Amino acid sequence: MQSIISVKNLTKTYASGFQALKNVNLEIRRGEIFALLGPNGAGKTTLIGVVCGTVNPSSGTVLADGHDIVRDYRAARSKIGLVPQELSTDMFETVWDTVCFSRGLFGKAKSSAHIEKVLRELSLWDKRDNKIMTLSGGMKRRVLIAKALSHEPQILFLDEPTAGVDVDLRRDMWQMVRALRETGVTIILTTHYIEEAEQMADRIGIINKGEIVLVEDKAVLMEKLGKKELILELEQPLAALPAELSGYELALSQEGRRLTFTFHAAHDRSKMAGLLRDLAERGIAFKDLQTRESSLEEIFVSLVRPS
Repeated sequence: MQSIISVKNLTKTYASGFQALKNVNLEIRRGEIFALLGPNGAGKTTLIGVVCGTVNPSSGTVLADGHDIVRDYRAARSKIGLVPQELSTDMFETVWDTVCFSRGLFGKAKSSAHIEKVLRELSLWDKRDNKIMTLSGGMKRRVLIAKALSHEPQILFLDEPTAGVDVDLRRDMWQMVRALRETGVTIILTTHYIEEAEQMADRIGIINKGEIVLVEDKAVLMEKLGKKELILELEQPLAALPAELSGYELALSQEGRRLTFTFHAAHDRSKMAGLLRDLAERGIAFKDLQTRESSLEEIFVSLVRPS
């Protein structure tokens, strides 16, 4: 699939000597929702800043829809909409005026029809004449998204878009993001809500200490790195695990009534069948069983945990 953002050998070292990005290489596909995850200070915001032209790279190249973000800044920036973490906008302007002004910054001709369309899609139409200062935090965040979409970008960066908003609004915004993707907009999302990435992303990228640790399709990542657990509720408690079962990754609860078998999702299920057979041969009966898959959050933590 064609890339809409191409990052090659990108580094960023600040005047203090701190190296925020270390030889980053990343390809983001046209029309996808890409979630960029990482702990605080990992380099997420710096990477976004470089691509969006608000942070100067130290070395390397970045192309946005084929335009070099340094040599062809205006063309590259016109392709990108950015929704920052901070709720920073002119509090005394009306919703309509501030979104129209953002469109004009990119040299776009006035288009009341487009602005109306954006405001309606973001449930802001009824607030178009309200001053920003009168809006709730969730509505202010919607205004930031409207401003980012005002010049009809092909790439939309959402830097922690649902931070501090309630669950219902978060779900509304997920729906809006999916609708944007359906129109062909490529969306890059950073979030501390792992659930958000798990629900929405087509691919996941993980950055840690300025380096890209992993980029993978979400489903493939869950399959390759996820673990599954088989949990057995035993008929009779066990005082200890039989030595003959030492070949399995088993844990026995303190009261001896629950047996948990952990296995990798990518591995063959034959080991699970072998365990059940070995339990039966030793007269260890169970009254209930259930399976549990590891979450994306658990995978993320395992990848960024200090070694």
